Amino acid sequence: MIHEFVVGQNYSNEEIFRSLQVGNSGGIRLSTHGNAVLRAAVMTSVENFHMTGENPYHDRIEGEILTYTAAGKSGEQTLAGVNSRLIEQRYFDFPIDSFVLIASRRDRSVGPKRWRYLGLLEYLRHYPDTQIDSDGKVRKVWIFEFRIHQEPIVVPLEHDVDISSQLLVESRKQQVDDFDNEILDVTEQESSDDLEQIERIRGSMLSMEPRNFEHLIKDVLVHTGFTEVAVTKYSSDGGVDVNAKAGNRMWLFESTVVQVQAKRWLHSVGRKEVAELRGSLQPFARGAVITTSHFSKAALIEAVSEGKNPIALVDGFRLSKLILDEGISVQTSLSAVV
Repeated sequence: MIHEFVVGQNYSNEEIFRSLQVGNSGGIRLSTHGNAVLRAAVMTSVENFHMTGENPYHDRIEGEILTYTAAGKSGEQTLAGVNSRLIEQRYFDFPIDSFVLIASRRDRSVGPKRWRYLGLLEYLRHYPDTQIDSDGKVRKVWIFEFRIHQEPIVVPLEHDVDISSQLLVESRKQQVDDFDNEILDVTEQESSDDLEQIERIRGSMLSMEPRNFEHLIKDVLVHTGFTEVAVTKYSSDGGVDVNAKAGNRMWLFESTVVQVQAKRWLHSVGRKEVAELRGSLQPFARGAVITTSHFSKAALIEAVSEGKNPIALVDGFRLSKLILDEGISVQTSLSAVV
């Protein structure tokens, strides 16, 4: 039995479930007493085991954020069972330990210690979304976003409840906007007759490398009437990924400079990203954030704040529908970038 977990070290499945007293299988594992959750373990896997082309919605670690699709690989997901229990951390501060699978069982060179400890998780938000499931059908899913805390590096299980509680309290003090934990309503998706096609387009974009996604945004801008469209240098864009000017089809604002930040993210875009883009804009330029994911309510409030340069927000559903309606080929853009 393990008495502590160390960030970056590998553990066996048996060491994990025996030490945490959680279930021995599944992506979400709980240790409970009566109706109370004592601890939870969230098990995820690296991209190699869920190849992006096959499953663009695989769990992702983007910066310090883990985006995690709730339990259930096919059919409609609900917030029942283990899925609903993760949300309770917001109120009861129990520790959620996270592990990432680093090798398959077929890789005998690794041995039984195939799970790498990521650290303690902090529940941030959950929201409904749509995906193509393992049977190729559109379904409703629930997305969870967690902040990964890699400090403390060593988590003694004897004190993990106190450590988690203190860590969560301190982290929440730094969250200046509660609306960043609320996502804009995405129920519009459910009313679209083209939902399956739209979701397949979004899946294709999620499968792209970030640089390829920027070039796709360039293609979309050119196709819809913008001129002088150029992708910025990859490492020194200052938050701006694509520059363009409004074309003569937008006659009232013709030649207005438009600067775009392209976020090929699975996790949501918050207030911080909108504010940072505004700070990177050229004088008199208009800004836009285009993402494959969603925006928080705080992002929308920031985008239209009185007295500030407004920022246009385009989420993954709206972008995918635009690409579908305009007949733009995602694959052409994907293969055009070497």
